[in-house]
Amino acid sequence: MAYLYFTVTAVLLYLFSDWLLNKIEQRIGKRLKYRSVVFFAIISVLAYSSFGFIDTLMTSPDDSMHHETQNSDQATPSPTPTLP
Repeated sequence: MAYLYFTVTAVLLYLFSDWLLNKIEQRIGKRLKYRSVVFFAIISVLAYSSFGFIDTLMTSPDDSMHHETQNSDQATPSPTPTLP
């Protein structure tokens, strides 16, 4: 199901980034020389933030607690045996 969310979000981000870039160019009054670079910057920022948000929503609180417990167990050194 997560693949569907990410795919739909990617399509919407593409359409929104194109629309936003066209609005920026209309406001400036000319086509940007490095249009593809500006488009890449817009869609990258939006994708990073929205995909991170979706990932946060898709991760259940139980999973995050389980990972924290595993990491803290790994960081704790095991007791050293004592010699008699």
